[in-house]
Amino acid sequence: MPVTVKEMMEAANAVVERVDAAQAKTMTEQGGLLLDIRDANELEQTGRAAGAHHIPRGMLEFRADDTLQSHDPELRKDRPIVLYCASGGRAALAGKLLKDMGYQRVYNLGGLTDWVNGGGEIAKS
Repeated sequence: MPVTVKEMMEAANAVVERVDAAQAKTMTEQGGLLLDIRDANELEQTGRAAGAHHIPRGMLEFRADDTLQSHDPELRKDRPIVLYCASGGRAALAGKLLKDMGYQRVYNLGGLTDWVNGGGEIAKS
């Protein structure tokens, strides 16, 4: 049976906890990874959250799979991962994907504006 985006979002939001900027900062200060999954052109236009690692959403599966040569060593299953995008939708879907791949401590910060509104700094890419 076909699935709609609305259903995909509901499923993602049901399993990926939403956190605010203060929680995200605490997690990253304790060794968690703040992960920007926006496209490169978005980073060029707005910069990224200070300290954030970047993996475009379209490459996430290939960077998250530790059996592939393309695996990104910043992605570890024992490490909290806080995702963000422009508004939170892609971060929720990406979080569910990571959970499906065995990452347990995955969180959705929402969008870059949530980071900024919570007092987070921006680094120009």
